[in-house]
Amino acid sequence: MNPTKHNKTLRNFISGCLKEDIGDGDHSSLASVPPEATGRARLLIKEKGVLSGCRVAGDVFGIVDGDLKFEPFISDGSTILPGNIVFHVSGRIHSILKTERLVLNIMQRMSGIATSTRLYAEKLTGLKTKVLDTRKTTPGIRFLEKEAVRTGGGMNHRMGLYDMIMLKDNHIDYAGGIENAIVKTRDYLSRSEKHLKVEIEARSLEEVRKILELGGVDRIMLDNFSLNDTREAVRLIGGRYETESSGGITLETIRSYAECGVDYISVGALTHHVKSLDMSLKAF
Repeated sequence: MNPTKHNKTLRNFISGCLKEDIGDGDHSSLASVPPEATGRARLLIKEKGVLSGCRVAGDVFGIVDGDLKFEPFISDGSTILPGNIVFHVSGRIHSILKTERLVLNIMQRMSGIATSTRLYAEKLTGLKTKVLDTRKTTPGIRFLEKEAVRTGGGMNHRMGLYDMIMLKDNHIDYAGGIENAIVKTRDYLSRSEKHLKVEIEARSLEEVRKILELGGVDRIMLDNFSLNDTREAVRLIGGRYETESSGGITLETIRSYAECGVDYISVGALTHHVKSLDMSLKAF
């Protein structure tokens, strides 16, 4: 594997993780295994779900030791069952042991997110609505968690504060109201010559009507709206702007909100309320 192909974000992430875990040395391996010894291991699935992170695992092995041989058998996005073997890795045992926990931590969490996202996405079958993630992610690994959402069939909202303008309740209140927030945003985009989509949060039907009077946005978020108010908001907006439902929407209620006609539903639980998928890396 050629480590030069890996992007800087992933390299920096892996470097930080290894420093955290290894410190001044993997003394368990140094004490018990000759440094020149070689071997192999396989990733064993122990729980049904959706696979995510296999591509990243290959990158981790390649960055840590370019001589490791990585053989994947199952692709990210596939349904996995107990007993499935996802990949084999072979080479220096010290390198395999050094990467074991990091690879498992990444793949277990990413697969947990992908599995949860798939459940939400399947609830929307036959409807135009797409499920989105949020910025409620684990600091430092957002790029991996967002990839897992895509693997599970969801869509990414925004990666951070830099790639979209999202005027939420605090922005509106600090700006002095909806009109001020929108006017100031228009002025900022003009002055900065930035081409960013603008989303604004509405907390009531009255605020939806106010936003429609002012215009100047691309998407209206309907925050904590009831189903009846969501249907009415969609009717009022009439396709002039994208619509997004958000706030406390669960697996049990997501289809009902989608049937109101919104374009997107954002679910923070995709990344902040996750059960990791059980798997293990075993010598053989």
